[in-house]
Amino acid sequence: MIAKTLRLSGRVQNVGFRDWMVTRARRLGLAGWVRNRRDGSVEALIAGDAPSVEELLRACRRGPPGAEVRDIIEDFADPPAEPGFFKRPSE
Repeated sequence: MIAKTLRLSGRVQNVGFRDWMVTRARRLGLAGWVRNRRDGSVEALIAGDAPSVEELLRACRRGPPGAEVRDIIEDFADPPAEPGFFKRPSE
């Protein structure tokens, strides 16, 4: 299992990014969370088997319709304490 934190910037809020990411992450069997940040970016923690984490990361580079992902900063992280993937309140 691997875990990564992501910070996505560009047009990533008000385009359904969080719901889109929750659906994809659950389909891939990943754990973690996603939330909007006050600076207009989206932050996420994704954890699971390496191929599924990388698949979600590739999908995030495109994002849902209407999104324009300009940059993704990723780093390795500790896996989440709880199972499942969900939206967190905005920071």
